[in-house]
Formats: sequence, C-alpha cells, structure tokens
Amino acid sequence: MTEKKVLIVDDEFSIRDMLRMALEIADFECLEADNIQDAHRLVVDERPDVVLLDWMLPGGSGLELLRRLKRNDTTAELPVIMLTAKAAEDNVIQALDIGADDYVIKPFAPRELIARIKAILRRSVGGDQRDRLEVDSLVLDIDSRRIFVENQPVEMGPTEFNLLQFFMSHPERAYTRNQLLDHVWGANVYVEERTVDVHIRRLRKALQAASIDYSDLIQTVRGTGYRFSVRGSVGE
Repeated sequence: MTEKKVLIVDDEFSIRDMLRMALEIADFECLEADNIQDAHRLVVDERPDVVLLDWMLPGGSGLELLRRLKRNDTTAELPVIMLTAKAAEDNVIQALDIGADDYVIKPFAPRELIARIKAILRRSVGGDQRDRLEVDSLVLDIDSRRIFVENQPVEMGPTEFNLLQFFMSHPERAYTRNQLLDHVWGANVYVEERTVDVHIRRLRKALQAASIDYSDLIQTVRGTGYRFSVRGSVGE
C-alpha cells in the first residue's frame, strides 16, 4: 500500500515540524508550505491526498486557497482540514460552507488530528472517485501517478500527467488554453497561454513513444484549443 501524501500549510515552523513528525510516525508522506503560493504549487505538482490548511497565512487567508481549490474541477474533491485558533461558531460555519471537510481548533492533539485525517481518507476512498482512468490499453493510475500502455510504463513529467488526467476525466469536450490553465495550473497562477502548447507537445511526444501511439487522442480544435477524444480526429 502506497503512503498517503499530506500537505501541511502553516507559517509556523514549529507546528509544521510537530505535524510532520507525528504524520511520518503514522506512515504518511509529508509536504510542507508556509504560504498560499507555494501551497497551491505543491497541490498542482504533487497531488496530495489531503491538505492541512492554516487560516492565517502570509500573503492572504487560508480561506482564499480553499476557495481556489474548491472552484477548480481537478482539486474540488481534494479533502481539506482547516487548522486555526479561531474557535467562534461563525468561523467554523464559514470554512465548512466554502468546502472544508473538517475544522480543527488549535491547540490540538496530533493523535486526534491523525484520526480525523484517516476518517476523511476512508470517506474519499469509499466514494465514487476512481483510482484509474482507462482508454483501451492506455491506463492512468491516479494513486501511483503512473501511465501505462499495454502494461508498460510511459514516462512523462508531472504537468503532462496532470493534463492527461484532466483530459481523460473530461473526454469529448473542447477546452480553450485559458480554461486548461485554470483547471490544470490553477486560476490564480500566471502562466502564458503558449505554455499550454509546449506541454501538449510534450504529452503527445510521450504518448508517441509508447508501444501503441495514443497521441492522436489529444486533438487540436481550430479556433478553440484542445480536446481529448476517442471518436477520431475532427475539427482540425
């Protein structure tokens, strides 16, 4: 069984260090960020299984990041536990209304937090989320973040993996470059539109190198952007 990945987002090193030690003892893999920007980058690049998110952070509120994650199709189902000293009922309701899965008030016992994390992960696994996406012999394994064609691994970068996961989760629909930037990179990350073209080329090249060439599933839609389709090339 692969270790579940937890992203700890807190600007206090002592809290991050305490949580990391407790989580690693409980066989979790840990990622750390002390601000919203780094946290969002790690969510996009590393795809954690759960986020522990402090309310007050440099550069903005943790609620800002929570809103961003819940508005994006690729991260909307990512479990988020808010960590905060704000114990007022209105604060709790606000966080839960935005989409937080749980709310833990500081100071807290690490054992209790770990129990809450495990409970949330059990609910996620028990839902309708798929562990893999498949088209013929092209298989994308979400848990291990690996791609296979005819059971042979296909090498590609993390952004190309994220693109392919998004495409395979939303087939037969054309997306503009801006829409792909919002969904795959994040709505508040500044990236040039042409960056999408670069990663599309890399994704196609990776698929071309497999034992079966699936690169034609990534279609260019003239005047719009790109589409993942198993129905043949139309709209070029």
